[in-house]
Parts: sequence; structure tokens; C-alpha cells
Amino acid sequence: MTGLPYPRTPTVEQVDDYHGTTVADPYRWLEDVDAPETRAWVAAQNALTDAWLAEVPARDATRSRLAALTDHPRAGAPWQRGGRWFQLRNTGLQDQDVLWTMPAPDAAGEVLLDPNGLSDDGTVALTGLAVSDDGRRLAYATSAQGSDWMTWRVRDVPSGQDLPDLVEWSKFSTAAWAPDGSGFWYAAYDPPAPGQAHEQINRNQRLRFHRLGDTGVDAVAYARPDEPEWGFDPQVSKDGRWLVITVWHGTHPTSRVALLDLTRPGAEVTMLLGDGDADYAFAGTDGDALLFRTDAAAPFGRVVAIDPAAPERSAWREVVPESGETLERVTLVGGRLLGVYLVDAAHRLRWFALDGQPRGELALPGLGAVDAVTGRPEAPECCFTFATFTAPPAVYLHDVATGDTRLLHRPALPVDGEFVTEQRFVRSSDGAAVPVFLVRRRDVESDGNRPVWLYGYGGFRIPVTPGYRSEWLAWLELGGVLAVANLRGGGEYGNAWHDAGRLDAKQQVFDDAIAVAQELIASGWTRPARLAIHGRSNGGLLAAACLTQRPELFGAAVPEVGVLDMLRFHAFTIGWGWASDYGCADDPEQFAWLYAYSPLHNLRPGTAYPATLLTTGDHDDRVVPAHSYKFAAALQAAQGGDAPVLLRVEVDAGHGAGKPTGKLIAERADVVAFLVRALGVVVPEGYGAGMETPRNQAVCPRCGEVRLETPPGTTILPTLGMAKKAAGAAGECDCGRPAHERPPALRHEPGDAGGPGTTEV
Repeated sequence: MTGLPYPRTPTVEQVDDYHGTTVADPYRWLEDVDAPETRAWVAAQNALTDAWLAEVPARDATRSRLAALTDHPRAGAPWQRGGRWFQLRNTGLQDQDVLWTMPAPDAAGEVLLDPNGLSDDGTVALTGLAVSDDGRRLAYATSAQGSDWMTWRVRDVPSGQDLPDLVEWSKFSTAAWAPDGSGFWYAAYDPPAPGQAHEQINRNQRLRFHRLGDTGVDAVAYARPDEPEWGFDPQVSKDGRWLVITVWHGTHPTSRVALLDLTRPGAEVTMLLGDGDADYAFAGTDGDALLFRTDAAAPFGRVVAIDPAAPERSAWREVVPESGETLERVTLVGGRLLGVYLVDAAHRLRWFALDGQPRGELALPGLGAVDAVTGRPEAPECCFTFATFTAPPAVYLHDVATGDTRLLHRPALPVDGEFVTEQRFVRSSDGAAVPVFLVRRRDVESDGNRPVWLYGYGGFRIPVTPGYRSEWLAWLELGGVLAVANLRGGGEYGNAWHDAGRLDAKQQVFDDAIAVAQELIASGWTRPARLAIHGRSNGGLLAAACLTQRPELFGAAVPEVGVLDMLRFHAFTIGWGWASDYGCADDPEQFAWLYAYSPLHNLRPGTAYPATLLTTGDHDDRVVPAHSYKFAAALQAAQGGDAPVLLRVEVDAGHGAGKPTGKLIAERADVVAFLVRALGVVVPEGYGAGMETPRNQAVCPRCGEVRLETPPGTTILPTLGMAKKAAGAAGECDCGRPAHERPPALRHEPGDAGGPGTTEV
């Protein structure tokens, strides 16, 4: 590799005083992401990155392979309301998942809402769904260009037509229907200042009620102006009596619970659990009692029953006691409680009666993750998804009464080879055992020279569980090894595991990852030149901190949408909410922690840093793109070696949620291509040959039948007008509906995974 002609990046004389320590910020001007100068700089960076990646012979083949690994029908866990079933599906290459409704969980059904027709480029995504209890009304939220801002609309389910209702400036919100279907509760902020929608700090959220048909300002159901950082997540109990409001404070690991008695006209919201001493997740009702999954006096989690008439802690009834394994979630279904447990970072499902008596396990197919469980307290069945590192989510239906489980949907993949997943434990710097999943092709053995992709997250009490990603599978097919580390700061082993990797202990997360990297080398799998560190968001911070602290340990680093300026993250959008994990530079003690590891502030000019690819989206309003812009500029200036420092900025994209399939394929293919070149991976001759390329389809939106399809290799229709023409040529289906005007596979050409959880980095 040779040094690259990086775009010129001017500097400014910006110096800040942090409690007596002066800190230069020469690239502050890049925080103005919409300025013409910033946009020109981004365009130049993208051009450089594209030119470098264009020299990777396997780039096009990798795109084709990822398209093939994506081009299969997939579905989410169906759920039931009012005798109707609902399910998100994708035919394979549709930019956005489509909402279907059907009379039974295994029925074909018909399309209820297809967001692929809402924008020409597929960048409008469904980001919120709530069906009324009678199944007749759907409140749905859309977000554009990857933004966290949500716009709610209402669709009449029987007719499939939208009502006039429109709710704007919602964010980090679910919706909860009133028992009589008259309207729904949701959370929203005041409209941002003009031109500040993607940067302005988000505070003073309010819980509002939208009554169907109203066109004025929605009534405030609950607000706390004395607590501007509180947010509100509404749920309505199945018996229709209670509006349960979970009160969250950024990503703080504790919550509060407020109640509104819906059976009492004129009743006001009262605080049920107001101490903010633990995490409380509403699971349902048992008679007059409310059931909560909580870590109050139980760091691994338990289930308690609380009577609103006697909420004092001494009156709580313990339903499911704490065990030595993390109780992550609880669902009340069929008169029983189904607990989702974490056992060494993989999921187990366990049944309990409402008196707490164990009722056995719901057997799972192997070592994997349950991403979704759906069911109703009175329903005789539940659905769940199960995925592994090498198999996408499959959907299962379980009969609670009989104990029978049957497969509803399993994606078929054109997989090349057999794979092995092992779990090992690595001793970290302080002696703690850190779990690591090692995934490889069965014929791949340790030889000291394997290309290894090390992935981690380590934050916000979020566990990293076995999950399918097409880019990982493509990497394994190429003979690479995948190492997924369960670092401290996550939620794999209860509160203590989280606490051991946050605030003044945040450095331990990086030490854990470094220990895993060292063990991968010492145990004979790889060497530094062939080892890459990767993470997204908070994981982007991990990757960047590791490359700045131990540049000699890695051959490549990929920090994606990362939090990289630890002194100013709290100054934008929801960044202040991450202080529970990071701290805040406004505090002298916490400034010292942050300054010690902040990637932007720990670059050493003249150091030979590993090959680095930073990615972000120009509309990311969670981790604003200025983090990646400033770090890329600073790393390019500091680079003392020949390895490239590249910045890839996705246009009309955000933090990741709702990104169109076409953009995802191109982005993930570029990450793989970058690692192939940076780590010197030998791509087999003919790799990608014979793999199907994307097709154009015109699909009936009622029954899903393909009405027109171009053969593999045909050029993708470049405009929406041509797509409409193709749909017209397809004609009407036998069911009476014309084909959709926008073929689901029409997408951005290559050139390019609500409530408290949405505030996580």
C-alpha cells in the first residue's frame, strides 16, 4: 500500500477549556454537516474511497454474493389482534419489509401496507406499528432517509385505506391504542428549529393522545417539564384498565412507572414506581396485580407482581425468582409466563405458571438467538424467531397447551460450505473470563495466518447474541474466521457485567477486546497484519479506541457510525442520554475518564495506524456524522504509515434502521471488499461467477404473486417511471388487483439491523 492523496482539510483555531485543560478542536467546522464546504469535503472523501475500493477485484463479486445471500423470502414473527394476524415479510430484495395481514399465522394473506411505494429511492421505512385491539385500525410510523423522526398515520385494516390523521415530530416512541379504538397515545418533541432537525438536542418529550379525526394539537396526557430528560413509553393492559407509562431517562439502566386508570373518568396519571432505583418492564396483569420483569434486588432479573392499591415494596409478590442466568424478557401468553434467558450469551426459553412454578423449557434448535416472541395472554399459541451466525431467522409457532412447536418459515440460502460455531473464554487484563464465539468453515484450521474479523459492542447493557449477517457468511465462505466477543458493558451476565464496562470502568471494554485479539494471535489463529477490529455505533467507539491504543495489534479497523468525540457527544440530538454509560465532559472527574480514551483526542501524529474504513450516514441524527468526519480528518493527518484511512458516507441514510436493502448490500459489500484488500485475503478464482444478479419484479400487492420478472443479468430499471410501465405491462392478477406500480426489487444500484431502546447508541 502507498500513501493516498487525501482531500485537503482546513483547520480552525478552536480551543476549548475543560476544567483548566485546553483542548484544540481544529475540525470543528465539520460539525456543520449541511454547509457547502462540508458537503464538498464529503464528496471528495467518498470519491477517494470509491476509487480505492474499485481497485479490489472482488468488490463486484462480493456485491453479487451478498445479493444472492439476501435474495430469499424472509418473515418476522406474526402477531394477532382481533382475530387477524399480521406479519412483516420481504420477498428478498425489496428495499423495505412489507406488512401483510392474514386469517391464520400460516396463511398466505394479503398486503396491508407496502412502504416501497412511498419514495422513489426506498429510503422511507416503517419504524412503528401498533394495531388496535379489535384489529381494525393500524397506527404506523414512517421515517425518511434514516432519520429517527417519526410521522404517524392511521390505516383502516378492512379497506386498506388511510384515514386523514397525521401526527408529526414523534421520536423514540411506540404507540398504544385506547381500549375503545378512539385514538392512541404516543410520545413527541416540539418541532426543531428550521435547518436543525438532525442536530438539535432532544429534550422535553411529552406523551400525547391523538383522537381519530382530530386535526388540532393533540392533548398532552403526561409531561414532566421539571424533568426535561425524561421520556415516555405507553402500553395498555390487555384488560383495558391501565395505561402503563414506562419513564426512561436516556440510556440509564433504571426506569420509573406511571399509571392512568382508564376506567375512572377524569383520573390523572400517578406514579407507581418513582424512585428510579431499578429497571421495570411491564409484562401483563394477573387479576388486580401488574407483572413486571425487574432487576430490583435481583441483578440477573426476576418477575414480581405489584398491586397498584398497595405498591410498597414490602407488599410485592415474587412470581419468578432470580436465577444465576440473565432473565432478559418476559411474555405473558396462554395464561403462562415465557422467559427469555441468556446462558453464556445464547438464548433459552423457559415456561412458568402465574404462581411461579416452572413449567419446563421450550426447546430451541441449537446455539442461537430469539429476537422476537409474540403472543397474547388469552391466546393458545405464540410465535418466535430463532437465528444463528450462519442461518437467518426462522419463524416457529408453539402451542402452549400441547407443547408442540412447528416451523412456519425457514429461509433457504445458497450456502457454500459447512460451518462450525464454537464458544471459548478468554482471560482479560483483570482475569475475568470473556466469552468469544468463533465461527469458521469446517475445513478452516488454525495456521497462524488466518484472516480474522473481530466484532464487539460492549455497552448499554445490550447483549451480543448469535445472529445472521450476510457479510459475515460471505467472509466465512472466503475462508475467513469470525470472532464475536461478549465484552463487558453489555447485558450478557446481569448488572455487574454492565457496570464493569461503563463510566470510570469503560476502559475495561477496550481491554477485553484487546485481550481477545491477543489470544487469537497467541492461540495460533492469526497474526496482527491479518486481524481486523470492527464495531458499529458504541461498537464504533470500541474499534476506534482499540486502533488508537494498540495500532500495532491490528491490520485493519472498521469503526461504523461511531461515537468518536467523547467530549462533545452530549451536545447533539439524544447524545446527552448516553451519559449513564459514558459520563459527561461537563463534570471534571468524568472529563478525565473521557479524555483518556476519546479516539479523536488520542491520535499520535506520525504513528503507523492500521488500514481504516469509517462509515456513516449524512442524515444520522442519533450519532451525528460529525463524529466520523472529524475523526477521519484527524486520523488522515496523523497517519505515519502507508495504510489507507478512508471515509464512506452514505447519502440519504441515517444510523442504520430502515436503510434500503440495496444500500445495505452495497455498504456491506464495501466493508468486506475493504477487509479483503487490507488483510490480503486471496479470493478464489471464479468467486461470484454464476451467482444470480438482482431481478426486476412486478408483484401483486394483494396475494404476492409475481406478475412480471426480468431474467438474471437484466439491467435494473433505473427510474420509477420505467418501473410503473413494467407494472402496467404485467396486467391484473387473477385476484383482481393490478401489479404494484413499483417493483419490489427496484432499488438503489450498488454504489452504494421505539421507546427506551431507541435512544441506545
